[in-house]
Amino acid sequence: MLSPATLARPYLDETVSARAGARVRIVERPGRWMASDAIDHLVADLQRIVRAGTPAGTLDYGVASGDRARLDDAIVTIVYDRAATPIAFNALTLLDCELRGRPIEVLHLGLVMVDPAHRAGGLSGVLYGLTAFLLFARRRLRPLWVSNVTQVPAVFGMVSESFDNVFPTATGARQSYDHLHLARQIMARHRHVFGVGAEAEHDETHAIIRNAYTGGSDNLKKSFDVATKHRNEVHNEACRLSLDYDRGDDFLQLGQVTLGAARRFFTRSSPSVSPVAFALTFTLLAVESLVAPVIQWFAADTPMGDLRPALGTNAVVRARPR
Repeated sequence: MLSPATLARPYLDETVSARAGARVRIVERPGRWMASDAIDHLVADLQRIVRAGTPAGTLDYGVASGDRARLDDAIVTIVYDRAATPIAFNALTLLDCELRGRPIEVLHLGLVMVDPAHRAGGLSGVLYGLTAFLLFARRRLRPLWVSNVTQVPAVFGMVSESFDNVFPTATGARQSYDHLHLARQIMARHRHVFGVGAEAEHDETHAIIRNAYTGGSDNLKKSFDVATKHRNEVHNEACRLSLDYDRGDDFLQLGQVTLGAARRFFTRSSPSVSPVAFALTFTLLAVESLVAPVIQWFAADTPMGDLRPALGTNAVVRARPR
């Protein structure tokens, strides 16, 4: 429900109902605001899923590694079953980039981990898409860039079909200047986010990271036979033909969250997420993004960038040349 407290909050903390009595919790940048004991509990839930979902039972990078600093820029989506047991998570990260001379944030779709007992539950679309589209609503429905690093055909296809302006895809999408410029920045500055070491090479033409599993993500490397397949065979073939699974290659995909993509997600996700809950949350966040600036304008202790310093500060207003 919208309230002055809700409108003033700087970070997202939402819960959405899913099928079979499950619930999806989305927490934005918990390392910046969440109490220490709550963070400990959140990390413990993530590590429980890692122990169930990986042969080695551990990960050496990301939010589940125990490095609490990783939670400062992460957006954690975690699914709990009817008994409140954590069964799946996705840790997204906002990457600081620049595009056409302006700073932007790219939402990296991050690692998805699902308890093997629940992998037939159709959770991947919820974990990847739900958070991205709620963030899109909260950002006043402005197009939001997303990035994805994967060798899993099911994920490669899901990203290709769920978002707009995606490159690469199995259907021969064209790489734009924006795609290439953002990919170069991500590889130069943000490899640690997805566990890719300095040894990995970036094939810019095909948007492939060669020898990608050397920076803490070693336990996630898969063979093509083991990797989860997409229902559309064209995505499986694209991965099989383009990636060297013995070496450990990944696609680096870039795309955008748009209103059209949000509409498609809403119609496709109804078997997994309550359509009413998603529509209500999406609408409230969109309204919040429009109403909050008005309320914040009347809060004298809140700075508004170049428009107004906070009350009580000694900010100097400089005249600009006309």
